[in-house]
Amino acid sequence: MTEPQPLPFFSRLALAIGTFFALLGDGRLAARVQALRSGADAPAAPPAPVPAPPPPVPAPSPVRETADVDAALQLLGLLQREARFVDFLQEDIAAYSDADVGGAARMLHGGARKVLQDTFDLQPIRSEAEGSRLTLQPGFDAASVRVTGHVVGQPPFSGTLQHKGWRAAAVRLPALTEGHDTRVIAPAEVEL
Repeated sequence: MTEPQPLPFFSRLALAIGTFFALLGDGRLAARVQALRSGADAPAAPPAPVPAPPPPVPAPSPVRETADVDAALQLLGLLQREARFVDFLQEDIAAYSDADVGGAARMLHGGARKVLQDTFDLQPIRSEAEGSRLTLQPGFDAASVRVTGHVVGQPPFSGTLQHKGWRAAAVRLPALTEGHDTRVIAPAEVEL
């Protein structure tokens, strides 16, 4: 097999941003990346689990008719105003130098961090250090803790904390004025 060609900086940046979110959402992928970074061969895919008897199916939770799109659009507008988030992601950055992209990424990070700190009080879900061993007892909150890997049987489950998780203890979105169109993320600007 031939050695893959190195990726240009901007392709690596796009890959890094996408990988960041993929790693947060997939513990198995994060474990494989960690093994690759430590120089070990990627672990083989675990054998297919032996099917356990299905647990009793709880009653389905009520489903919201629609998501609160105004709040999502409002947050996107704040990220645009403080960090030019939409501009950065909509821009084809392949033609820019590494220094230009680095400067833009620094501005994006600073502005997005300000929005995060001004809008949310975030707290870790687990207090243990990442990488520590822990046991999840029966009745653990499955909405707050995602169990990954070779999951067979019923709790207690013993495993390694891969990510502490985050919980919003408070949300402070500004009040919307009557008639405000949240679909306008950033108004067009016309200089006279």
